[in-house]
Amino acid sequence: MSTTLKAGLLLGILVVAWTFVMGFTGWYKDPVLLNAFWVVVLIQIGILIWALRKTAAEGNTYGRQVWAGTLLSNHAAIIIFFGSYLFTTVAFPNYFTELRAIHEKMLLDSGMAAAEAQKMVEAQQGMQTPFFQALFGAIGTIVTGVVVSAILGLFFKKKPA
Repeated sequence: MSTTLKAGLLLGILVVAWTFVMGFTGWYKDPVLLNAFWVVVLIQIGILIWALRKTAAEGNTYGRQVWAGTLLSNHAAIIIFFGSYLFTTVAFPNYFTELRAIHEKMLLDSGMAAAEAQKMVEAQQGMQTPFFQALFGAIGTIVTGVVVSAILGLFFKKKPA
């Protein structure tokens, strides 16, 4: 199995696992702990560092390193898409309802008028579906992979002879 495939599978599994940790602990319901979701970016960076070090040792040049990081992120994105969809449809079917309630409470606590808070929450409701949430997670994984790989590729690449 190639390094990019192994790393992509690992990344996808770890991100989905972290998402379920957020769900089972209820952290997604807490306005402060909700930010712990962004640990997935650190997971992705760590796996990209590990994988690109390995592929550099295999002789990858800068362009091949960017490709390797993008490819592994694409592999992970597939797993993340289906994991996210499963999370919001099967494991936590009330996820979006609970998220909207939390968001509205945060807006009210910040001093926003109730009608204005309600209007803002309703405006975002159209994008809060299992499909869109899963799609945004997959796209975010790919974009992060491209950007981070472009940076890491500068450091982890085949050295010129």
